[in-house]
Amino acid sequence: MRRTRIAGAVLLAGTVTGLAAGSAQAQEYRYWSFWDGKGGSWAYATEGPATQRPADGAVEGFRFTVGADSAGAGKPRPAADFDAICRDTPAKDGRKRIGIVLDFGTTADAPGGERPPTARTECAQVPEDASAGEALAAVARPLRYDANALLCAIAGYPKAGCAEAVNGSKDGAKGPASSAAPSAGAAKDRADGSDGGGGSGGGPSAGLLGGAAAVVALGAAAVWQARRRRG
Repeated sequence: MRRTRIAGAVLLAGTVTGLAAGSAQAQEYRYWSFWDGKGGSWAYATEGPATQRPADGAVEGFRFTVGADSAGAGKPRPAADFDAICRDTPAKDGRKRIGIVLDFGTTADAPGGERPPTARTECAQVPEDASAGEALAAVARPLRYDANALLCAIAGYPKAGCAEAVNGSKDGAKGPASSAAPSAGAAKDRADGSDGGGGSGGGPSAGLLGGAAAVVALGAAAVWQARRRRG
């Protein structure tokens, strides 16, 4: 019985290890990721720009990157500093100011034949109920979408392609292709003429492999404990 338990533990450990290795080698994608600026730092957005409606004084960031897992996504490099971004834009009644940070990524992450523009910041002054996608559209046209309302390009970059798969990492900034996937409201924003942008949920990877490995690990632990009690 003891040897059976040990064999079972080794098998389960191998399963979890195999999944972890699979996560490390997950397919990577080239895409625009979406970030919330909080307290001067960046946090990966949990909602898409088409549905997120930031308050006056918020900062939203967009980073063009290559990656497969949100845990290691490359953050926008300019600071999430609303005062610096919007200091020359006075407040207006019935409008709100949203700081927009655009990081076009590195040369290593650029599609073949393209060179990323220099990162920049913009202060979008938009209606009080505007989404982050509408704020982006106010300061970073032209935006480009695919047939599924997926946000493919900001300020015309890149010229072609849309969340396409790539072979491996290029700059060590690992991120999921989750922000490339449109939110439920993305198509609606486009229909409204707002160019509202893609969402941050779903995507080709969205960290699901890492989550699956964690679930299997928990399941393995539970089975091992049950076998110990029966033994």
